[in-house]
Amino acid sequence: MLDQDLFFATLTAYIIGALALTIYFLNPLKIALRIGATAAVFGCIAQFADLLVRFLTTHIWPLTNLYGSLSLFSAMSVTIFLIFAAKYRLWFIGGFVQFFAAGFLAYASTWNEGSMPAVPALQSYWIKIHVPLVVSSYAAFLVAASISLMYLLKFAFEASLAGRSTAGEIIPATTGLTRITTGTPNIERAAQLGDQTALWLNTLPSLPTLDIMTYRVVAVGLPLLTIGIITGAWWAKEAWGAYWQWDPKETAALLSWIIYAAYMHLHTRHTWRGVRSAWMSLLGFVSIIFCYLGVNIWISGLHSYKF
Repeated sequence: MLDQDLFFATLTAYIIGALALTIYFLNPLKIALRIGATAAVFGCIAQFADLLVRFLTTHIWPLTNLYGSLSLFSAMSVTIFLIFAAKYRLWFIGGFVQFFAAGFLAYASTWNEGSMPAVPALQSYWIKIHVPLVVSSYAAFLVAASISLMYLLKFAFEASLAGRSTAGEIIPATTGLTRITTGTPNIERAAQLGDQTALWLNTLPSLPTLDIMTYRVVAVGLPLLTIGIITGAWWAKEAWGAYWQWDPKETAALLSWIIYAAYMHLHTRHTWRGVRSAWMSLLGFVSIIFCYLGVNIWISGLHSYKF
């Protein structure tokens, strides 16, 4: 069937793209970048086409179950990555994003129950508004978490170089104060001395740049999550007679919102930028995964519809 062909084409494209951009991450070859970017674009087109084909052939909104929801999550993760990568040259995180997208898409296939009508509570126009908004916010947070991982990787190596002997020289923590704005004076000094890991990490954006990029992606995801929660409350009022019932899904979504709202607020303080913000970004994404999959799969509640 066409939808199955598009599914496997998407999964193949994401895997190829992930491998190519991982190579680019380790060794910035232009051919690897072209292959990885092309595969990512092709995968997105194929996956959105798959969702459209399923809707046109079954006349059932494809986001009523976990299979369709995870499909959109994977597609939006790669889409948001492509937008930010094209604007800010963040291609180096493409391997992580596409490996995650391929993994979630493969996992989605285990929840493919075919084309079944939605339960009555889901047969509402709100599902066409609420679910895409929330899933898109999850996708933005995945991209932000990927950048945060890069930040922590580079920061950890910078910290490990403080006081370490490299090429016969001691690199004190104060080395390179004239270039401290990059946040990695020790890596830069080690790169000058020929350290291969330092040479590689020095090709990545500076720590302040990575920190700002994470902030900008979260600044996209948080409004989407906010509107998604609000539209979910309106939908709940129509379906169950109350805007908020402290259902496990609602509580988990609120917890995630609080973490990312705190991230945005604390990032305005200089002392919270950098490592603390990166860890908060990762904590926020862990809470998102719990909200998205943990609650739906393992905890019973009003939202136990596996979407």
